[in-house]
Amino acid sequence: MFTGIVEEIGRMKRIGKQGQAMVLTVEASKVLEDVHLGDSIAINGVCLTVIAFDGASFTVDVMPETFRKTTLRHMQPGTSVNLERAMPATGRFGGHIVQGHVDTPGRIVSRHNEENAVVFRLEPEDQGQMKFVIPHGSITLDGISLTVVRVDDRSFTVSIIPHTLAQTVMQHKQPGDLVNIEYDLLGKYIDRLLSFRGQEADGSPQGKNGGGMTMEFLAKNGFM
Repeated sequence: MFTGIVEEIGRMKRIGKQGQAMVLTVEASKVLEDVHLGDSIAINGVCLTVIAFDGASFTVDVMPETFRKTTLRHMQPGTSVNLERAMPATGRFGGHIVQGHVDTPGRIVSRHNEENAVVFRLEPEDQGQMKFVIPHGSITLDGISLTVVRVDDRSFTVSIIPHTLAQTVMQHKQPGDLVNIEYDLLGKYIDRLLSFRGQEADGSPQGKNGGGMTMEFLAKNGFM
């Protein structure tokens, strides 16, 4: 579990690729301070497991499913990446609940300055997931916890302050570039539960007095 607060920018040192499997070695410093084998570190928002490390880098495996679903397949040696260690139980939720499970890549459509902020507009590759994007809701881009500003049928915008821009790889991103998108966990769970409304737990139709997770239930209990 992560919070979307990037701890440092690392550099891709070495990439081993065999088909859709990869082994990545990343140069870092801060995230190595208390690293152990088996620890989780998010690379551009992708939760990966440390399989080796030394005083200046760590290595992770990338399985085919992760290769297909994320921008890691486009990595090159020397590429800068956002890094965040898994959140300790005593840590602060500086951003929001981030799993490190990427939903879809998204493409940057535009970038422009708005006084002290930089505004990015993005289009998800999977347009069917736009239902999870809510104005002023939370969203994760390359592992960064951000707030959605505006939403239309195909795209959404985020506004990034100078500090966040300087501390993350978003400083280098331009129109046409891809980023990893993870939507807010709560919205995905509600959507999944609503897809089963009208069914019992075993999948059979509910009885005459069946309840369950319905739009009426959510509205009655203050979720809508």
